[in-house]
Amino acid sequence: QVQLVESGGGLVQAGGSLRLSCAASGRTFSSYSMGWFRQAPGKEREFVATISWGGGTFYSDSVKGRFTASRDNAKTTVYLQMNSLKPEDTAVYYCATKARPYNDYDSSNDSSYNDWGQGTQVTVST
Repeated sequence: QVQLVESGGGLVQAGGSLRLSCAASGRTFSSYSMGWFRQAPGKEREFVATISWGGGTFYSDSVKGRFTASRDNAKTTVYLQMNSLKPEDTAVYYCATKARPYNDYDSSNDSSYNDWGQGTQVTVST
């Protein structure tokens, strides 16, 4: 079973930047698409970004142009660079991985992922 560990969250002022990391272990990393999701207090978990096994990326409209997902297969790590942060970006951020390799189907749907990290808190102050 794969293990995912997020890091890099914290408190930042509006307009600032953070880079989240998600380190994976337990299976071959490069064959699996990865997703980033977030959950704010009192809200449902929402899609943020996905990076496919081939390196292609897709973003939610709310973060497009501000966030960038990337991956380093040699380090078995995915990243989420977050720029121009807004207070509404405040949430717990989770990374997740697909159950099957070479699968990019429905990557914005959290039910497409079966392994999740513990989350890292991002707080953006005004």
